[in-house]
Amino acid sequence: MPQRILVLLAHPAHRRSRANAALRDAAAATDGVTLHDLYEAYPDFLIDVDHEQALLLRHDVVVFQHPVYWYSSPAILKEWQDLVLEHGFAYGRAGTALAGKGLLSAVTAGGSETSYGPDGLNQHSIGEFLRPFEATARLCRMRWLPPFILHGTHLLDGAGLARHGARYRALLERLRDAPAAAHPEHRPHAAGGL
Repeated sequence: MPQRILVLLAHPAHRRSRANAALRDAAAATDGVTLHDLYEAYPDFLIDVDHEQALLLRHDVVVFQHPVYWYSSPAILKEWQDLVLEHGFAYGRAGTALAGKGLLSAVTAGGSETSYGPDGLNQHSIGEFLRPFEATARLCRMRWLPPFILHGTHLLDGAGLARHGARYRALLERLRDAPAAAHPEHRPHAAGGL
């Protein structure tokens, strides 16, 4: 049985983001994927916790798709986590609703891959900046999946964006088609300006 995937898009201006628009389009075109734009659904940040928890219960894999903002995510994703991942639901002795579900970060960064490393401007990799999300997965008894990372987004032309959109769609299809208990093997997708 195919896994159901929930993509939580968190970009306050995704229509101005060519990279997130390409990934959004790829996710929207993938069967078995529910694309949920948090800024579109909650422009006032008044998150419907019951609705969001029901969405989580209906899906097997959760994807946090967002740009890297100040070495983390846009504010609405943090607000979503603070409200939706409640004690007794997502974690704690009785909080097992998300146990066994996959969690994947799909992120875009304007900086090149070399700018994210010990010798680069940011001195840390994107993977290191994603550790709080990995810790969240662990606390919620979810399976942390290797992230999809798209570097150098400002340098990509239309063909490059289409190529990375196709890679993202292929990853979502592999996750969808993997047995629920499997740990799909894929390397973190880190692409520069190509």
